[in-house]
Amino acid sequence: MKKNILFRTNVVICTVIVLGFLLTSMISYFSNNGIFKKDVEKITTLTSEGIYHQIDSIFTKPINISLTMANDSLLKMFLTEENTRGGDEEFVQSMREYLLAYQVKYGYDSVFLVSAGTDKYYHFSQGVDRILTKDNPEDEWYYAFMQDTREYSLNIDNDEAKSADNGITIFINCKIYSRDGDIMGVVGVGFRVDTLQKLFKEYEDKFKLRAYLVDDDGTIEISTTKTGFVKSDLFRECGYGEYKEEILANQEGPQSFWYSSGGKKGYVAVDYIPNLKWHLIVDNDTVALEKRLNHQLALGVFVILLVIGAVLFMITCIIHKYNSQIISLAVEKEKAHRTAFQTETEKLYENIYEIDITHNCAASEATESYFESLGASKQMVFDDVLEVIARKQIKEEYRDGYLNTFSSGNVLKAYEEGRESLYFDFMTTNDGGKTYYWMRITARIFYWKDDQSVRMLVYRQNIDQEKKKEVQMAEKMMRDSLSGLYNKAAVQELITGYLKGDTENCYAFFILDIDNFKSVNDTCGHAVGDRVITDFAGKIQGQFAEGDIIGRIGGDEFVAFVPAPSEEWVGKKAEKLSEALRYEFSDGEKICWISASIGVSIAPGGGVDFETLYKNADTALYRTKQKGKRGFTIYL
Repeated sequence: MKKNILFRTNVVICTVIVLGFLLTSMISYFSNNGIFKKDVEKITTLTSEGIYHQIDSIFTKPINISLTMANDSLLKMFLTEENTRGGDEEFVQSMREYLLAYQVKYGYDSVFLVSAGTDKYYHFSQGVDRILTKDNPEDEWYYAFMQDTREYSLNIDNDEAKSADNGITIFINCKIYSRDGDIMGVVGVGFRVDTLQKLFKEYEDKFKLRAYLVDDDGTIEISTTKTGFVKSDLFRECGYGEYKEEILANQEGPQSFWYSSGGKKGYVAVDYIPNLKWHLIVDNDTVALEKRLNHQLALGVFVILLVIGAVLFMITCIIHKYNSQIISLAVEKEKAHRTAFQTETEKLYENIYEIDITHNCAASEATESYFESLGASKQMVFDDVLEVIARKQIKEEYRDGYLNTFSSGNVLKAYEEGRESLYFDFMTTNDGGKTYYWMRITARIFYWKDDQSVRMLVYRQNIDQEKKKEVQMAEKMMRDSLSGLYNKAAVQELITGYLKGDTENCYAFFILDIDNFKSVNDTCGHAVGDRVITDFAGKIQGQFAEGDIIGRIGGDEFVAFVPAPSEEWVGKKAEKLSEALRYEFSDGEKICWISASIGVSIAPGGGVDFETLYKNADTALYRTKQKGKRGFTIYL
C-alpha cells in the first residue's frame, strides 16, 4: 500500500515537475523568440542605415568630381580643338596630363574621356587608349548613355584600358555639353568594385547578414560575391521573391518586413539610393538562428527528464536549484545581449536615448540622467526639456527646426502618418556657445505594447567632418579651376539671387575680354596663355571689393557684378578698370602687352535679370571692339 502511494506520489510529482519544466521552457522559448525577432529587426535596420550613409558618402565625391570635370572650360576647349589638333602628340599628352592630374589627386582606378566627335577613348595612363565602335559589345555602355536623357549614370564593367588588367570597375559617367547644348563627349572616373564589396563583407561578418545593391530590374549590381558585370537576378533564389515588384517600385523611403518562403525565413530592410538609382537590400536570414533555438529547447527538455530520473529523491531541492539557474541564465543572457547591442550601436552613434512620447517623458534612467545633466528636473515633461536643450546647446538659427521636428506633437503626427524615422541636422555646442559643431539626430518611432505607448529612440551622431567636406565641395564646384574665380554657373546663380532680392537699387554688370588673346596663345604658347589668364584674374580682383561677384565665364571672358551708387560712378569705374588692365605681362621669359575691351550694362535700366544684363553688356563689348578695343562702352 505504501509502495503504491509512494509510486503514485512520485508519478504525480514527476508529472507536475515535467509539465512545469516543459511549460517554463516553452514560455522561455517564446519569450526569447520575441526578443530575438526584435533584435533582428533593430540590427538589420541599423545596418541598412549604416550602409546607406556610407555608400552615399562613397559615391557623392566621385559624382561631384565627374560633374566638375564635365563643366571644366579647359576640358571643353580640348574637345573644341580636337578636330584640328587631334593628331598632335603634344595635344594628346596635354589631354593625358589633365586626366592624370585628377587620378593622382583622388587616387581613382580610372579617369577617362570619350570624344563624341572622334569616338576616341582618352585614358590617364595611355593618352588615346582606343577608338570606340558601335559594333563592339564592350562599347555598348557609351552609345546607350549617349541616347539616355540623364546627365550622369553609373555602370559596372570590366575596365578595357590597356593598363587596367580588365578589373571589374564602377564607372561614374558624365556628359559634357557645349554652350549650344550639344554633347561634346563623356568624362568620368571609376574605382574597383571590391571597395564596396569589402564594406559589405565587414557588415556581413560582423552581423551575419547579407547586403545587396540591385537595379530597377532586380539585377544584382554589387554584393560580396557578385557584380553587375555578370547579370544575376536576386529575386530568383531569395525567399522574398513575391515582394519584388513592391520593393523595386518603392523610391520614397526605407521599408522592412519579415518573409518565409521555400524553406527560407528572415527579415529584410530595403532603401532606395537616389544618387545611384539602386536599391539597397539587407537580408538577415534567421533559419540557422531558429534551428539553434529549437535545438536548445529540445536539449533543455532532454536534460530536464534526465535530471528528474536521476535525482528523483531530491526533487524539491532540484526544483529550487533548477528554477534559480533558469532565471539566472535568462537574466545573464539578456544582459549580455543588451551589452553587445549597445557596444555595436555606440560605434555608430555618440548617444542613444529613449523617449515615451505618449506620456511626454523620458523612458529610461540613462535618458533621465542626461536630462538632469542639462539642468532639467525629473518633473519636467519632454517638450519642456527640449526647450532647455535648444536654449543651452543648439545654435539659435536651428532651434525652431529642432523643436518643430522632435516635439511630442510632431512625433505623434509622424507616427499616425506611418513614418518610422525623423532626421534633423543642426549645429550644437558643449562649451556654452564658444564653438559649434554639426550634429545629426536620427529618431526611430515605434509602438511599445507593454504600456500601449508611442516611443522614440534618439541617436546622436557627430557629422562635423562630413558637413565641412560638403561645404568645401560646394565651394570648389563654384570655382573656375584656372583663375580661382566663380565659374559661369555660379556667377549666374549668385547674380540672379541678388536681382530677385533687390529690384530697386542700381547695379553694374561688366564683361571684360582680353584683347588679342588668341595671338598670345599662338605666339607664346598655351602655358603662357594660362598664366596670363591667372594674372589677369588677379588684376580684376584687385579692382573690386571682397563682396563683389567676379567670375570667369569663358576662355578669356570675365564678368563683374557690383553695386553702383550712380551711373556717373559706373563710367569712372569702367575707365579706371580699363587703365588698370593695360600692362606688360612677363613670366621671366615671355613678354606680352595686355589690354582689355569692356562692355557695361546697368540694372535696372539695362535689365533686371541675368540674361538681359549679359546680352546688353555683350552688345556694349562688341561696340568697344568695333572702336578699336582697349576701352569701354556703357549700354544705354
